[in-house]
Amino acid sequence: MPDQKTATLYRMVLPDHICPFGVRAKQMLEAAGYTIDEHILRSREEVDAFEAEHDVQTTPQVFIDDERIGGSDDLERYLADA
Repeated sequence: MPDQKTATLYRMVLPDHICPFGVRAKQMLEAAGYTIDEHILRSREEVDAFEAEHDVQTTPQVFIDDERIGGSDDLERYLADA
């Protein structure tokens, strides 16, 4: 049986806004056969703290094999090269 492909996805789902890039990243990972360890950032404070901790400017952020891939555009390039 092949190794299970897993990815960690941090994405923003606020009461008044669901980030469309996070939705896109999740769909791309699912289509590529990844099992997703999903972390929902539910407040502006959670988003700001995550961005500060990981020294990034935006969400979503995708990690595969403990490597930060980046946002949805970065993920699209990563999957195209895989």
